[in-house]
Amino acid sequence: MRALTWQGKQKVSVETVPDPKIQQPDDIIIEVTTTGLCGSDLHLYDPLGPFLHPGDVLGHEPMGRVVERGSAVTNLQDGDRVVIPFQIACGSCFMCDRGLQTQCETTQVREFGMGAALFGFTDLYGAVPGGQAEYLRVPHGNYGPIKVEEGPSDERFVYLSDVAPTAWQGVEYSGVTSGETLLIVGLGPIGEMAARIALLRDVRVIGVDLVPERLARSRSLGVETIDLTAGDPVAAILEKTAGRGADAAMEAVGMEAHGSGVAEAAQKVVGLLPKKMSRPIMMHASTDRLAALDLAFQGVRRGGTVAISGVYAGAQDPISMQLIFDKQLTLRMGQANVKRWVDDILPLAYDDADPLGLESFATHHLTLDEAPQAYEMFQKKQDGAIKVLFKP
Repeated sequence: MRALTWQGKQKVSVETVPDPKIQQPDDIIIEVTTTGLCGSDLHLYDPLGPFLHPGDVLGHEPMGRVVERGSAVTNLQDGDRVVIPFQIACGSCFMCDRGLQTQCETTQVREFGMGAALFGFTDLYGAVPGGQAEYLRVPHGNYGPIKVEEGPSDERFVYLSDVAPTAWQGVEYSGVTSGETLLIVGLGPIGEMAARIALLRDVRVIGVDLVPERLARSRSLGVETIDLTAGDPVAAILEKTAGRGADAAMEAVGMEAHGSGVAEAAQKVVGLLPKKMSRPIMMHASTDRLAALDLAFQGVRRGGTVAISGVYAGAQDPISMQLIFDKQLTLRMGQANVKRWVDDILPLAYDDADPLGLESFATHHLTLDEAPQAYEMFQKKQDGAIKVLFKP
């Protein structure tokens, strides 16, 4: 089959790789019909390279049709249309029973002390081949796949793999309610989807970004936007909130935030080192670029909540505990527990009115062969790229 593979720092290519095979009785194989390019994939494109190997298949936002089933799979039939959550969970362990599928005790990557295995996401999360490919092996086929109806386009459902649950969890974790104000730092796919969800709940949304296309698109939805490059964003937030700050904030950027010069330089230096040196540094002494997170801490009101949806991997991040403690902030964070939120999101996906605008959410629909160019375009924020979907 053809698949998008990691080949080195800022280098990916589409290659012919072996077709996936059933390995366990509850595995399924799907033919991928649509798969997304995620901001988290850009972390693999650059800073997380020490935990990848040439030929690793990337991608964790797929959907498609079942083409093969293991002998123990009873919940699906060949031809069923399914969305695949980005994490791999069993559905029956202590953590899954509590709606914490990203901490699944069956698939935890204990070698590195990490949570549940993820598709297409480095040794740290199990080195499981990803979904930017023609076919995908899916473990725990009786639990993980989300079966969807025939008829509506893939665009109605593919975001259930990651974008919609991640955004939904961020809004839920923020604790914001109707009539309150949510500050969203970062208006990429997750931030914009979170804004759509919050606006649907009659929440006032203030969004901060520096990409003109992102600002314009969020503004068209009803978001009060702040251009990070146009002055002091904290002052602008306070001006919009009676000097108090937003009731809650959601950080949707992650470890590669702009405006973090020292940490950015450190990330680049570590990325140039041999794996024997870079891996221990990243596991025990790495730092993230924290400008976006710091803005969330500064822009939320005292006693507010900050939900962190951006991916972080730093082991020695210098966050301001003085600020967090003095403002009496509540922090909630983590990878999205997809299956926990599916029942809430699916009715919106089926709604003929398309209240989340799923049909028009993607800015680019490309072939798999165009994926290498798409990675570069998305990283450099070119051509108005906000959300890219591939059609293998």
